[in-house]
Amino acid sequence: MGKLVFLQSLTGHAGRVWSAAWHPGGKIFASCGEDKTIRIWTKADGERWTAQTVLADGHSRTIRDVSWSYCGQYLASASFDTTVAIWDKKSGEFECNATLEGHDNEVKSVTWSRSGNLLATCSRDKSVWIWEIHHHDDQEDEFECVAVLNVHTQDVKKVCWHPHEDILASASYDNSIRLYKQDTMDNEWGPCALLESHSSTVWSISFDASGKRLASGSEDRTAKIWQLYEPDNALGIPCPDNQPVWKCVCTLAGFHTRSIYDIDWCKQTGLLATACADNLVRIFKEAADSNPNEPTFELLATTAGHTQDANKVVWNPVCPGMLLSASDDGEIKLWQWDESD
Repeated sequence: MGKLVFLQSLTGHAGRVWSAAWHPGGKIFASCGEDKTIRIWTKADGERWTAQTVLADGHSRTIRDVSWSYCGQYLASASFDTTVAIWDKKSGEFECNATLEGHDNEVKSVTWSRSGNLLATCSRDKSVWIWEIHHHDDQEDEFECVAVLNVHTQDVKKVCWHPHEDILASASYDNSIRLYKQDTMDNEWGPCALLESHSSTVWSISFDASGKRLASGSEDRTAKIWQLYEPDNALGIPCPDNQPVWKCVCTLAGFHTRSIYDIDWCKQTGLLATACADNLVRIFKEAADSNPNEPTFELLATTAGHTQDANKVVWNPVCPGMLLSASDDGEIKLWQWDESD
């Protein structure tokens, strides 16, 4: 079965730790929380993770989310103060070199596209914004808002980019997941799919490595696996207007006793991790004999990760099976998945 081995507990944030994000190199991560600070963690002596930097001057309220660009040069932070801050180390030290304004309520999530030139944000104001970055060698980078998407009818909790294409997914308090892409004719961004099956708030979403599956976690205590079907698929699943469709192919019910606040799909191992309001971290994997169109997922481990709500789980992008969790208890914990037993 394997087990989740505890490596280290990291403290320093005052109050809830809302989110954490690995640098694409896998040797650094950032965390953020209620104390309005961002902490940048590294392995100081090759063994213990420590906070090398505390960024305390970017936001005036809770920082809800952080995200690194794929080039590793930029860190974005989203705050309840309605702004998104963009940090870089061009000067040698981390500095906030751009503040993105426009949302008129708490910003809940921020994410960089795989291509690197797009940033997406979402807010309690029910909107999803897409920003384009214009890099300049000799002057400040410019951030231009290229789309304001008002498709959800409630607070938008999470935005997540497709791992290979410029397709964006969002999850909302309105119980739905939306996908968006740019129209090749007029270059306008618009909705391209609606995923409905959850009976309450969708807190989190995560694509698998292929981008053909999406996992979601909800207030309804279920996780769902969605699969992409292209037009003319072998199963004969109808694709209106010759557009790809997403279908819910699996519901993980009965495993979680409270809301699933976060879900993350490991791009290397295929393991699925969840963070739950029952303080626990759970690990799932698709069964070996699973039918890909009606997959079955097995619960491999349930770990008492925290003493309060688990808010975040995120797999290391380079070290297979290394997991971070963050909680209302103010702690960040590092874990390693061990297959050996």
